[in-house]
Amino acid sequence: MDSPLVVGVDGSDTGLTAVDWAADEAARHGWALRIVHASLWERYEGVAPAGTADRPVDQILAESIVAAAEERALRRRSELTVTTDVLAEDAVGGLLAEGERAAALVVGSRGRSRVAGLLLGSVSLTVAARASCPVVVVRGDQEARETRHHRVLLGIGGDETDAPAARFAWREAAVRDAELEMVHAWRRPMGDPSGHPLLADRTTTYERSAAALLDRAVEGAGPDRPQVRLRRSPVEGPAHHVLVERSAAADLLVIGARRRRGFAGLEIGRVAHRALHHAACPVAVVPWRAPETADGDA
Repeated sequence: MDSPLVVGVDGSDTGLTAVDWAADEAARHGWALRIVHASLWERYEGVAPAGTADRPVDQILAESIVAAAEERALRRRSELTVTTDVLAEDAVGGLLAEGERAAALVVGSRGRSRVAGLLLGSVSLTVAARASCPVVVVRGDQEARETRHHRVLLGIGGDETDAPAARFAWREAAVRDAELEMVHAWRRPMGDPSGHPLLADRTTTYERSAAALLDRAVEGAGPDRPQVRLRRSPVEGPAHHVLVERSAAADLLVIGARRRRGFAGLEIGRVAHRALHHAACPVAVVPWRAPETADGDA
């Protein structure tokens, strides 16, 4: 693949953790690594106090941030091809633009915000909810970030049996030589009389339906999907609870995010939102579009 893996940095510790994860990921896939920092210093040149000669302090800071990140990436993975850039844009706009030509975007779970107890930074959330390419938010403990569980977890919704998330997760499991666990969480309808003697097989029916959906998702990953160790897990319960709980034993959680044509807001569902805030491992949000209907609506 000619497109690089892009990681956004801001000088924070979580940003540097994202660089570590991105360096490992780029090396696994044989991708180039592009390190970017978004800074608006060019727009305010002449307002900020001068650093050295005609270079504003913010420019010097931005250049030092990407230089330190590049040094860190090459120290971790010396075989990488690394490029860097300082973008004269706000962080969200700069990263979304980079995503148009990236294999994926990688960001830390939060930046340099001083908000106490913040679980996920606004930049990370907005980029994950709007990017046109997969976005990985690096979170979780060191065991997960260094892929010691040897498991990729994929959440499958009822309308995602042929979505790009499945193909993304399959490739990630293959390059890690990891097990791929495909999870579909099912729930009984409200008021379901499952305790009635005549409906004793109702639970089995629900489980079979969920298992059949996972089978369709396997087929939807395509005939050229790599060989991986595969586990299908139809699980009763709310999807956002099930996936967050199971993320404790995973190295990567992959979730699809539907994009609607012409919609300018944040497009991220409850399951992905919960995972981005609470998962115990890095989370990949993979965008997808449903096929258009006859009248042109998705």
